[in-house]
Amino acid sequence: MSQISRRGLLRTGVAAAVLSATGLPLHAEPKRGGRLVVGLSGANTSDSFDARTHSDIFMITVGQGTVFDCLTEVAADGSLVGELAESWEASPDAKVWTFNLRKGVTFHNGKPFGADDVIESLRMHVEEGAKSAAKPIVAPITEMKKLGDHQIRFTLEAGNADFPYLLSDYHLLIYPAGQIEEAIAKGIGTGLYRTVSFDPGVRFVGKRVDSHYKDGKAGWFDEVEYIAINDTNARMNALMTGQVDAVNRIDFKTEALMKANPQIEILEVTGNRHFTFPMLTKVPPFDNVDVRKALKYAINREEMVKKILQGHGRVAYDSPIGPANQYFYADMPPIPYDPDKAKFHLKKAGYDKLDIDLHASSAAFDGAVDAAQLYQASARPAGININVVQEPADGYWSNVWLKKPFCAAYWGGRPTEDWMFSTAYKAGAPWNDSQWDDPEFQELLKKGRSELDSEKRRAIYYRMQEILRDRGGVIIPMYANFVQAVNTKIGHENPIGNVSEMDNARLAERWWMK
Repeated sequence: MSQISRRGLLRTGVAAAVLSATGLPLHAEPKRGGRLVVGLSGANTSDSFDARTHSDIFMITVGQGTVFDCLTEVAADGSLVGELAESWEASPDAKVWTFNLRKGVTFHNGKPFGADDVIESLRMHVEEGAKSAAKPIVAPITEMKKLGDHQIRFTLEAGNADFPYLLSDYHLLIYPAGQIEEAIAKGIGTGLYRTVSFDPGVRFVGKRVDSHYKDGKAGWFDEVEYIAINDTNARMNALMTGQVDAVNRIDFKTEALMKANPQIEILEVTGNRHFTFPMLTKVPPFDNVDVRKALKYAINREEMVKKILQGHGRVAYDSPIGPANQYFYADMPPIPYDPDKAKFHLKKAGYDKLDIDLHASSAAFDGAVDAAQLYQASARPAGININVVQEPADGYWSNVWLKKPFCAAYWGGRPTEDWMFSTAYKAGAPWNDSQWDDPEFQELLKKGRSELDSEKRRAIYYRMQEILRDRGGVIIPMYANFVQAVNTKIGHENPIGNVSEMDNARLAERWWMK
């Protein structure tokens, strides 16, 4: 059995390529036993087991990383492996994909897993009225044909070399067919841990499933508990006092104190996580490209990396494609901080000065309010008066993001360019948080998805990054490393995953008690 990287996938052109699935790498040290307690941010009282609504690390970890499974999984080293799918193969044009599903898998309620579960679970995302961030992934599937109890053929409207990667999306959890409402209500999946209790916005407890298909490869804890600790100071204190075994998004102000503690280990990886300020481009004044350019010239990116990230990241170029992506345009010149150029574009848009509100909260990212205030100070010399509106953390993603014209946000990034662009920049996508629709960009998005020549794809994605920098509706000042901390009694592979924080949100599967 072998793993295949995305680069290898593209080199072969996926012509009738069979992508064999593998299990997680077996490490000599892991052993069963113990209880993992984790303090996580990103929880809301509106949280549920409906993966269509998952948007932050707490429910992503509960869902994809603990209770449920997807068809495929991005391993810690970035390679693609099978989860509920064992293998898959594509037609030469990458338009038709046949997936062979794992046999002998059961849901936590005893129902056998099969093709019907996959088809019904994917259809959830495109049913009438569904508000799913995974709709852009599922919508291009023109047919899902059951070839047998454990085999499905997917036909796409156009070739997509990244299709197997897309099916690892944390929204695309597999539920039992005919029982989806019950599964959402009770948390019934095929994952390594069955739900014991779940209090939305407060706590989750899961117990290890016996005789699981990942036995011997993953799932070392007997129980896992996730405690919602949105307050950064409280989360750091919980780790330092031993109340929890691990936390996400450490406070850089306490980093030195943590490093001095022999019982704490800092885990830092560079990925594609980026902090953003999206503007609703259909709402004045953000519908004017010169206003957007003025705002881009009015932000001091270097200062933000230094003061907000404490150096744990790098300057970003208003593109969501980061240093862990294959087609990251590392040499693309960023827009510099230049108040005079900001004034020029402001005047070109018909403004002598501009008064706008910027909504921010710690829910967006740690330091988001401070970042907004830095932006306020840097924009003032350009005649841009930013009123920082501090919002409560609870309910931020349902009440502010996608609703307020200008706010703070963050993205963990995606493993592939098309995945990121289709999720957040495709016209009409539910999570297009700037409502941006640029004809050239949209045409290139379609072209890049079906292009199998790697160098031609590179040229397409470089141009798309330039368009976002010059005309886009999202200000992306910095890429932020994933920085988390664990008690030294917790073991883990090295390196940990960098697709998202907390080892791709799969700490319950991959870590163990020493």
